Amino acid sequence: MSIPDNSTPMNLPPYTPVYRRESSLAVASLICGITTWFFIPFLGAIAAVITGHLAKKEIRESNGMLTGDGMAVAGLILGYIQLGLILLGIVGLAVFLIALASGVTSTITGPATYLFHFMV
Repeated sequence: MSIPDNSTPMNLPPYTPVYRRESSLAVASLICGITTWFFIPFLGAIAAVITGHLAKKEIRESNGMLTGDGMAVAGLILGYIQLGLILLGIVGLAVFLIALASGVTSTITGPATYLFHFMV
C-alpha cells in the first residue's frame, strides 16, 4: 500500500506529559468521612460534607488536571449518612424523653401529685 499523492504529512506538536494529581480536598473529605465513624461523629461529618463539596467544585474547575472525584463522593456519602443518623438519634431521644415524662406524671399519686404539678 502506498501513500496517496495528495496527502500532506501532519506536523504534531511536541509531546508534553500531563501530570494529573489528586485533589487534597478530596483526600481530606474521605479521611474526615472515615474518622466520623470512629472518633468525632458530628464535627467529622460536617468537615467531610464541606470538604467534599469544595473538592467536587475544585475538580470540576481544574479542567482535568485534578482527580479524586470518587474520594470526594465517598466522603460526602459517609458524612451525610452520619449526619442523618445523628439527627435520627436526636429525634429518638426526644420521643423517648417525652414518653418518659408523660409516664412519670401518670404514675405519681397522693400528696406528691400536687407538688409535682406545681413544680412543672
